Amino acid sequence: MSLTAPPLREAEPRGLCTDCGVSRMADARACGVACQFIKPDYPALEARVHGRTRDPARPDEAYFGPFRRMVRAALKRPASGAQWTGITTRIAERLLESGAVTAVLTMAPDPDDRWKPVPVLVTKPEHLAQCRGMRMGYAPLLALLEPAAAAGHKRIAVVGIPCQVYALRALEDRLGFEDIFVIGTPCSDNTTTENFHKFLALVDPSPATVTYLEFRADYHVEIRHDDGRKREIPFLLLPLADLPGDFFPLTCRTCVDYTNVLADITVGYMGGTGAQWLIVRNARGEALLSLLGDEVLVESPRDSGRRTAAVRGFMANTERAAGGLPLRRMPNWARPIVAWLQPRIGPRGLEFARARVEMKAIETVLHLRRQKPGMMRNMIPRHVWALVERYGLKPGPEEARESLAPPPVRAQKAATTEGPRP
Repeated sequence: MSLTAPPLREAEPRGLCTDCGVSRMADARACGVACQFIKPDYPALEARVHGRTRDPARPDEAYFGPFRRMVRAALKRPASGAQWTGITTRIAERLLESGAVTAVLTMAPDPDDRWKPVPVLVTKPEHLAQCRGMRMGYAPLLALLEPAAAAGHKRIAVVGIPCQVYALRALEDRLGFEDIFVIGTPCSDNTTTENFHKFLALVDPSPATVTYLEFRADYHVEIRHDDGRKREIPFLLLPLADLPGDFFPLTCRTCVDYTNVLADITVGYMGGTGAQWLIVRNARGEALLSLLGDEVLVESPRDSGRRTAAVRGFMANTERAAGGLPLRRMPNWARPIVAWLQPRIGPRGLEFARARVEMKAIETVLHLRRQKPGMMRNMIPRHVWALVERYGLKPGPEEARESLAPPPVRAQKAATTEGPRP
């Protein structure tokens, strides 16, 4: 069976927008309260979803959001065609197999382009195999919420990236579902599918046969071809400086939620050092991980190296880019040397993940300050300013955001440790 998306409304024109799907819903005005690029209120939603906001006594929550625990994990039997071992897809399969949900909202590849994401409503666990792997581009996932409700689904799961999950959480109470389980994946930079094909053509002489691409935490990009060939390219040898200035849209250069802090469980890789990195955020996240039972190997995350120099170097290049200047290119003779040193002395594991979160925070401030200064007060949460302060970035008088106190904590639906109920 080939999964297909139901007919969707046309997107309403918006400014900063990743087409999460809300503008295609019956009430397109919901974007005003749902969009993370207008006036996000992370303290309120974190308190509502997780039962609390970020704990100052747990320093890593300043970077990764509220969590119960973080682990390195891998399926004992990796799934064929999965981006890593297939944990995200397997959790979704188990939710359907157990009867905890009757539908999963996620992405499948377009029939004509393996890299283009298409939002789909999956009701049979065996069909989720078609959703394995990475997609690159924008897809209105949340537009499927209304068709899911119209089809009679009361308990659903959503696999989404941060901008989709923020909007979902902002609208959750008005959607009418009994249960929504949220499996989040990290996202720091997206682009159009067309742009991604241009990138593939720059990094590989046979872009049409590439079936897998992953930016790994060991400072390499892994590329696989449909004939079994594999390549590993050090980050420093990528032609990133050859990409046009608008390759990544302003939305992705000003996103403040790399780690998908409003998901029940975040499944990524940045802190995984060769395995997947799971951030279990609440009791529902624990229940989702428990669905895998002994199918999954779990161990403590690793943490080594120092990030400060790498982040400062990134900041210097971003300041040039935000000012319209070309990126500084490293001399060709030095690239292989630094590429050899990076995975050995650079930040690794959780320190690598902290570095990426700080880089995204710096990028947000610098690009908004250059291109949308009037939006800074509302778009940049207080915790982001706290991350960039150690690098000398502070809000000006018109940039500082007022304090947002979290509302009273609402009891979380089915937030128990027994596991999802059928």
